[in-house]
Amino acid sequence: MESSDFKKWRKSLRLSQKDAANRLGLKRRMIQYYEKGERDGEKVSIPLSVRLACFAISEGIADYNGPHRKVLKSPE
Repeated sequence: MESSDFKKWRKSLRLSQKDAANRLGLKRRMIQYYEKGERDGEKVSIPLSVRLACFAISEGIADYNGPHRKVLKSPE
């Protein structure tokens, strides 16, 4: 996922940077770094765990408690 894709993902869900940070369990500043693609002049890659969490959120998954348990869906 490129930084521009990350920003498109957030905007497609109509999330503010703060809301995206809360949903992903990150600081708002990390959302800014991911969207910019750099931090203090150094390239920032979006970790696999964040990319997978973005996918889960886009699919309406709010939380996962392990196998054989009910998946919590986001209220729409």
